[in-house]
Amino acid sequence: MASNLEKYMGLALKLSLKGRSFTSPNPLVGAVIVKNNKIISTGFHKRAGLDHAEIVAIKKAGIKAKGADLYVTLEPCSSFGRTAPCTTGIIKSGIKKVLIGMIDPNPKHRGKAINILKSNNITTKVGVLNDQIRAINQPFIKYITKNMPYVTVKLAQSLDGKIATRSGDSKWITSEASRDFSHGTRNNFDAIMIGINTVLKDNPLLNPSRYIKNKKFYKIILDTDLKSSCRMRIFGDCKIYPVIIATSQKSILEKQKIISRLIKKGAVVLGIKEKNGLLDLKDLLRKLAQLEIINILVEGGGKVIGYLFDEDLIDYALFFISPRIIGGRGAVSSIQGKGIEKLTSAGKLMNIKMKNLGEDLLWEGAVKQY
Repeated sequence: MASNLEKYMGLALKLSLKGRSFTSPNPLVGAVIVKNNKIISTGFHKRAGLDHAEIVAIKKAGIKAKGADLYVTLEPCSSFGRTAPCTTGIIKSGIKKVLIGMIDPNPKHRGKAINILKSNNITTKVGVLNDQIRAINQPFIKYITKNMPYVTVKLAQSLDGKIATRSGDSKWITSEASRDFSHGTRNNFDAIMIGINTVLKDNPLLNPSRYIKNKKFYKIILDTDLKSSCRMRIFGDCKIYPVIIATSQKSILEKQKIISRLIKKGAVVLGIKEKNGLLDLKDLLRKLAQLEIINILVEGGGKVIGYLFDEDLIDYALFFISPRIIGGRGAVSSIQGKGIEKLTSAGKLMNIKMKNLGEDLLWEGAVKQY
């Protein structure tokens, strides 16, 4: 049976998930205020620029917060950012004890709030449900410590690892249930990324599953030689869902007319360094982090995903596996690139989850942990 500490922090954790899809580039945070073993108020962080979870809960509690315990999933902020420091609000509220799920991963702020609270005679306890809270905030942790977005790849493949037949036919390998589920996951990300070959072949719209007001959702095209055209469907709603085209420095210099047309359409064109004749994806990810994009879904194709694996840039993977068997040396594999030489170097998913979707099976898990 869970202790009261885990019970109340578990509620704060559950509340934090309500902010998913909205809080970027901030973390998911929930808060619960308890007094005499009774919940006084709750809160969660809804959106960057709005009150943080603990301030939401304090405002709801009012004078009842005096002498109460605050459960918050992440160490409160202690400096001015988009909002005032939460430590100031906690001290003014009269809260006597703060229980913290995980310490702020930002090296600039780590532990500072705890010291401030202690110096104001507020008891603190750290580490309640730490692992679970870290798990849901992996994108923020990577972004704030590595200055790079968290990268999730999604693959829809046959049982033998193919994403198209030898003639290029790919509609549809997985079931409608898989496709609906996959499309619904897009709203959990700040951006979706594909290669130009997939754009040219499928001409996708690449929108999220539903419109969310005031949520930025970027569509990113990897387009080394700048083959993108304003006539493509992906550019049809740039004002709502901005398109970022990652291209080479050479294309930036040589294709100014194309760039001008794309910019007029509403696209953002980024010049990226090259590495072995391909875009340097580390350079791209760093530039995307500067735009406060912290969580990217990569939907292919096989060359892009293979290159990401080769460069060790993937953090999480979703494998939608159909019972179909395609076969053929010329059929397109879901993961291309160089690959590995020895099985001892093979990657392996961690914390695997499995789900049945119609006749398909979804395997998902972390490639890295932060």
